[in-house]
Amino acid sequence: MLETSARLLRLLSLLQAAREWTGTELAERLSVSTRTVRNDVDRLRNLGYPVHGTRGAVGGYRLGAGAALPPLLLDDEEAVAVAIGLRTAAGGTITGVEETSLRALAKLEQVLPSRLRRRVSALQRYANAVPRDEPGPRVDAETLSTLAAACRDHERVRFDYRRHDGSESRREVEPYRLVVWGRRWYLVSFDVQRADWRTFRVDRLSPRTPAGPRFAPRELPEEAVDQVRRGVSSAAWQYRARVVVHVSAQRLAERINPAVGTIVAIDETRCVLDTGAESMEALAVRLGLLDCEFTVTEPAELVEQLRVLAGRYQRATVAPSQ
Repeated sequence: MLETSARLLRLLSLLQAAREWTGTELAERLSVSTRTVRNDVDRLRNLGYPVHGTRGAVGGYRLGAGAALPPLLLDDEEAVAVAIGLRTAAGGTITGVEETSLRALAKLEQVLPSRLRRRVSALQRYANAVPRDEPGPRVDAETLSTLAAACRDHERVRFDYRRHDGSESRREVEPYRLVVWGRRWYLVSFDVQRADWRTFRVDRLSPRTPAGPRFAPRELPEEAVDQVRRGVSSAAWQYRARVVVHVSAQRLAERINPAVGTIVAIDETRCVLDTGAESMEALAVRLGLLDCEFTVTEPAELVEQLRVLAGRYQRATVAPSQ
């Protein structure tokens, strides 16, 4: 039989498994009597752990949420995952959590066994992220919490919004999802004034108080996240083009990510791809990666860039003269 302190830790670990246990099940797992289980549950309650119990033949025990946060038990993999997550949060895209993340990380690393500290240290040292050409925008942690709570509680949100061109407007929306794409956060919502679904950059909005009234949730379109991906990509495009691709729309859709562009069928063998990129060079290369025949008539700059690439590729296959 386990000693009392070790048994309490084992009992707590079982209760943290996010399920309800009967007294008999816990007694079998701990190799004790059901009376000992009841006594140990009382000890955990005295330590501040909110263990809820129900009586009867189908009664049992489960760990609930309390008024204060008690200590948590983590297995090795969970501890490493939390440590890595805290390191990432300390240098991520959410402002206001850096110092808190570092404090929590310091507490966690202080109690980690040496073997786990070595794993976390190795990941930090050798698993470096590739830096981006441009740092992503930072979003406020409180703003994210406010929007997430509004999504959960079905409350309208009012906010001031700064558009890409710098102009500002005041919006009122029904929020549904927060989506992170790349290094940016987006709010998927139903715009009340425009009576349509809209996506907003979280770093460009400033919530106003008080919150709006509650709303009856609408059915969220299945393609909501795809709308974000398409909207995000097209907003970042410096150059655009409409290209006739010589395959069916269905076949092309199977080949590309929705962020590449939108597809409209012409007939069973052709479709139009509305796409773009941050430069003409990148756009020309992207079209080559379609692995399909295509026709480009405009813009003239893209046509010229494709000719330059065609000549470069042709020269690359010619053997040098002896």
